[in-house]
Amino acid sequence: QVQLVESGGGLVQAGGSLRLSCAASGRTFNSYDMGWFRQAPGKEREFVAGINRSGTRYTDSVKGRFTVSRDNAKNTLFLQMNSLEPEDTAVYYCAARIGVGNYDYWGQGTQVTVSS
Repeated sequence: QVQLVESGGGLVQAGGSLRLSCAASGRTFNSYDMGWFRQAPGKEREFVAGINRSGTRYTDSVKGRFTVSRDNAKNTLFLQMNSLEPEDTAVYYCAARIGVGNYDYWGQGTQVTVSS
């Protein structure tokens, strides 16, 4: 069982940056495959970025702008978001899973709003 709490969202102008954090409870954080997802108004939730022992992966729309990382010693997941665009406006969620398949644990989300 793991509990996830996101922070770092806010309002930023287009071209700006934000860094999201996801604090995880539990003692086995380093064994989880972690991911960032987002859901914009009226749209389905979509995968943004993920990180596991094999490396990192990103959806095409954020490649070169977003960077996912983790600090296993501090049980924290990060998402550095640069060159933000209005289309990045969404609620951002972190999620965790063991292995492959569906993500089992989700945070409550943090709002990111990018103004033009």
